[in-house]
Amino acid sequence: MAYTDIDKPSEFFETLIFTGDNTNNRDITGLDFTPDLTWITSRAGASDRGFFDSVRGADKSLRSNEIRTEDTSPNNKDIDSFISGGIRVDQSNYIDTNTNNALQVAWNWKAGTSATLSGSDITPSANSISTKSGFGIYAYTGNGNNGQGMKHGLGTLVTEMWVKKRTNDTQPWAVYSRNDNTEHLVLNETAASVDGTNRFSHIATNDVVNFGPDEDVNASGDTYIAYAFSARQGFSKFATYLGNNNADGTFVYLGFKPAWIMTKCTTDTGNWVIFDNKRGGFNQQNNHLFANTNAVEVSDNADYKLDFLSNGFKFRGNSGDINGADTYTYMAFAEQPLVTSKGVPATAK
Repeated sequence: MAYTDIDKPSEFFETLIFTGDNTNNRDITGLDFTPDLTWITSRAGASDRGFFDSVRGADKSLRSNEIRTEDTSPNNKDIDSFISGGIRVDQSNYIDTNTNNALQVAWNWKAGTSATLSGSDITPSANSISTKSGFGIYAYTGNGNNGQGMKHGLGTLVTEMWVKKRTNDTQPWAVYSRNDNTEHLVLNETAASVDGTNRFSHIATNDVVNFGPDEDVNASGDTYIAYAFSARQGFSKFATYLGNNNADGTFVYLGFKPAWIMTKCTTDTGNWVIFDNKRGGFNQQNNHLFANTNAVEVSDNADYKLDFLSNGFKFRGNSGDINGADTYTYMAFAEQPLVTSKGVPATAK
C-alpha cells in the first residue's frame, strides 16, 4: 500500500471558487490555512492569471500569461490581504480578482515561516517555506555570475521551480523541471523545451537550486521571485508521461486522488493546461484554463476530457496539449492520499 507524508492535503493546497461582486474588503474563505501563494483568475471573458504571495506582499501581482513587470495596487487592491481561511479581495484593478457577476477561481498554497538560508552564493532577502509540504517562496537579488547556488531549505530535491524577474517587462517566466534536467520551459509561452543551462546551470540538490547568468533568473542587481516545489508522497508529484493520441488515453499513477493538475508538452508546442476538482465537478472532467493565455475557461471540448481517479488520472481526450503522441511534464497536488497513514483508502470522484 502507498502511504503518505500528509494525511490532510487541504491543509497545504486548496482551490476556491466564487462569483465576483466588484466590492471592496470582501473575504473569500473556505481554506484550512492562511495562504502564502494565490494564483487567481476570472473564468469568464479574457482575464489575466495573477500571482500574489506573502513574501512580496499581497498588493503586488505578477501574471503567468505575460512578461509584464510587477504591479502594485496602492488603493483598490486586487488582493487586499491573506487572511485566516482565505483571501480578502477588492474591486479588480490590475487582475480580475472580483469581477462583478463573473465566476472566479483561486488556487492556494501554504508555505510556512521564514528560514535562515545564508551560506551560499545567493541569499534570499525574504522567504517562506514549508518542509512538510515541500513548497517555498523566495525573493532574491541576482549577481550575474554563472553556477550560483541558493539554499532552498526544503530538505529534499527541488523538482519544479518558477522564476520571474520583477523589475522588467521583457523577461519571461523561467521554469526549471528536474524531469528535463538542463532543459528549460517558459510558463507564459507554448514553446517546447530548449537548452536552459544559462538559466539553471546545474541540477538542483537537496540543499540548493542553481542559477546561471541569464537575465531571466540572475541579472546583477535585479530582483526576482521564485516558487520552488519538492515532491511529497501522497501529496504532490512532478514527473512526465507519454501521450498516446487516443481517446482511451494515458493513465498516470500518482499515489493520490488529485485536486489539481497542470500539464505541458515538452517535445512540441502546447499550452499549459490546468484542471482542478472544484470547477469540473465529476468525471469526465474537461473544465480547463491555460496558464499561458488569458483565454476564457473551456468546458465543452471533448478533446480535453480526463478522469480524476483515487490513485491518479486518465485522459479521455487526445488534444495535443495533453495527450498527443509526445512527452509531457506535469504537476499534481492531492485531494486525498491513496492510503492515509491510518490506512484509510481514497475514492474516485
